Amino acid sequence: MPPGRQIPVRAYAMSVFRSSFCQSACLLVILAMLAACAVGPNFVRPSPPAEGRYTVEPLVAATVEADNQTQRFIPGAALTADWWRLFRSAQLDAVVGQALANNPTLQAAEASLRQSQHQLRAGYGVFFPQAGADVDVTRERAVPLEEGLQTPAHVFNLVTMSGTISYALDIFGGERRMVEGLRAQVDYQRYASKAAYLTLSANVVNTCIARAAYVAEVRTTEQLIELQRQQLKSTEVEVRAGTAPYSDVLSLRSLIAANQATLAPLKQQISHTEDLLATLEGVVPPKATLPDIELSALSLPVDLPVSLPSDLAHQRPDILSSEAQLHAASANIGIATAAMFPSVSLTGTYGGAASSFSNLSAASSRFWSIGPTATIPVFQGGRLWYGRKAAIDAYQAAQATYRQTVLDAFAQVADSLKALEHDAQALQAQVDAQRAAGEALALLQVSYRAGLVAYLDVWAADVQVHEATIGYLQAVAQRYQDTVALFVALGGGWWNAPRPADPREAP
Repeated sequence: MPPGRQIPVRAYAMSVFRSSFCQSACLLVILAMLAACAVGPNFVRPSPPAEGRYTVEPLVAATVEADNQTQRFIPGAALTADWWRLFRSAQLDAVVGQALANNPTLQAAEASLRQSQHQLRAGYGVFFPQAGADVDVTRERAVPLEEGLQTPAHVFNLVTMSGTISYALDIFGGERRMVEGLRAQVDYQRYASKAAYLTLSANVVNTCIARAAYVAEVRTTEQLIELQRQQLKSTEVEVRAGTAPYSDVLSLRSLIAANQATLAPLKQQISHTEDLLATLEGVVPPKATLPDIELSALSLPVDLPVSLPSDLAHQRPDILSSEAQLHAASANIGIATAAMFPSVSLTGTYGGAASSFSNLSAASSRFWSIGPTATIPVFQGGRLWYGRKAAIDAYQAAQATYRQTVLDAFAQVADSLKALEHDAQALQAQVDAQRAAGEALALLQVSYRAGLVAYLDVWAADVQVHEATIGYLQAVAQRYQDTVALFVALGGGWWNAPRPADPREAP
């Protein structure tokens, strides 16, 4: 540079700015390259159990024939998402639809899912630069003596406008692990919503089946009581004619009273199921939709799909929810580990300060700064170290919970399969018992009218017919409900539901 030549202040400032900017840009590139890896374990989805069947014995092809019906097990067949339609009852379909549309528990689960999705979208903001603006207008009275100056105090205006851009350099992946954990929470809420959907539909169907069974039991008991009252009238005629002892009348009255005593508990059960249906439908009891479903009108699903054991862990909402919690616990280890390392951010500020807004544009009023900021945890009293240990412990607890959930799921499927086999056997036994009791009662009534047996024998046979009929109705309802239990144990078929059309796609 020639002697006496001066560099303009503005040119010098720009050269310093470009030099600092280039240095910061180089540092940013280096830190971005370091950010290619993240501390903490990468989540690996647990492998499903290697077992090829659910029960100790191989799965039978079908149950025994009971009440002229056989249920067949079809391994690997697809389970429909609206499995309750297999019972072929329009009234049942309507009640399930009402509950799915209005149930508060299901609505809460869906709202929680939306909340977790919005939190995930908010979490993605850490991957973008954060920009902000600041405007400050103050009138101050300064005391120069505080700064060691002997000048008198004076009043002045200060107008400051500045903009700041900052970017967190996720060198050790703590922010990425945080977003990974939020994504796992979305999965958890999604499958929790599926579980609520499945539980609700199963509860509605089971409640409708129970109500239909109780109504059938009440009707059967009332019909039996009416027959017994007719028998009582005939017996009273015979007593007055001197052809039958008065003890027969007393026995019949006792039997009628005993059967009438069973009606109140059954009607209470009906009221309980109706109130439960109202709760499931999301309405108060007076506004509940009470289906007029006859137990005999329901169709028993005869072809039962049975998912392969290797697929069960990827279908049941409770297992998938537990897996999502395991994933979140794994991400928390990464977050706790990254907190033990330095955190770096790059910040740039540009603005102006002057005594009035009109002077902010002056070159002498401008200021700027740019550069990285590093926060290094030096001593935390063991907080970060043991925080990471706690995250590892939480992950191990989530692993154990996941394994227990899988074990419970396999046990539920096995229980349901065995229950259906035993239900068929029990129902056929009830059919045989009902038939035999009816035939015995008919023969004894003929013998009683012929004067060959005492009425005590007819009374005992009457009781057996009633018990056999009630047992038959209960066995039918149990078979229906265990069929529901199998559908639920297999996951409910939600993955086979038709996907809603994307509104962004043209028709």
